[in-house]
Amino acid sequence: MAHPVRILRLNHVQLTIPKGMEDAARAFYCGTLGMSEIAKPDALKGRGGFWLQLPGIQVHIGTEDGVERLRTKAHPAFEVEELDAVRHVLEQAGLQPEDGVPIPGMRRFECRDPFGNRLEFLQIEPGR
Repeated sequence: MAHPVRILRLNHVQLTIPKGMEDAARAFYCGTLGMSEIAKPDALKGRGGFWLQLPGIQVHIGTEDGVERLRTKAHPAFEVEELDAVRHVLEQAGLQPEDGVPIPGMRRFECRDPFGNRLEFLQIEPGR
């Protein structure tokens, strides 16, 4: 018997920033990381935040206060073409990338965005 739940794909991931920090978040996610902002539905615009589009998935930046973002392991992992270039861009932006636990077949590191969200960046090794 087929399972009644059939998940098709991951549609979006949400990260949060402190209320009122949208301009700083746009500077980081759109400016530093080069992500593209897309329009939020009118019904959600009053909540603050903004949405980003990546190939095949969206990143929703929401707003909430009182969150200890530095205490969580929760994170999105972004696959990139040039891991060393991404590390350099993040270091130039004042962030401190740290190598993650090695996983065969990929190179990776993580850092915290300017708001404390954990982000992972990875590059699949050729031939994998």
